[in-house]
Amino acid sequence: MMSPSEPTSATPIRTLEQRLDALRRANDIRSQRARLKKDLKQGIIKIDEILVEPLEFIKTAKVVDVLLAVPNCGKVKSTKVLNHCRISSNKTVGGLSERQRRELVTFFRP
Repeated sequence: MMSPSEPTSATPIRTLEQRLDALRRANDIRSQRARLKKDLKQGIIKIDEILVEPLEFIKTAKVVDVLLAVPNCGKVKSTKVLNHCRISSNKTVGGLSERQRRELVTFFRP
């Protein structure tokens, strides 16, 4: 029987170098996402372009977070869009089905 002080799940042991490398990768992804959201906000890039061929760094971002960067798309409109397209608020860009992706693109294309 396990004593209360023993961990219940094994956490992988990582070297300092591995942890620093993971931290650098995470920071790079955050920086790239911030740049993309800024470009969305300024109208430099369109949401449908991101959804049709998402870049690797945006695939793990939540759809709702990306929608919030779209001009004139706040919390209320983002929620309505997700409900209309039958998409969970926890869904990531990379996790969208073809139907969901197609409906989102259609919704935002003029």
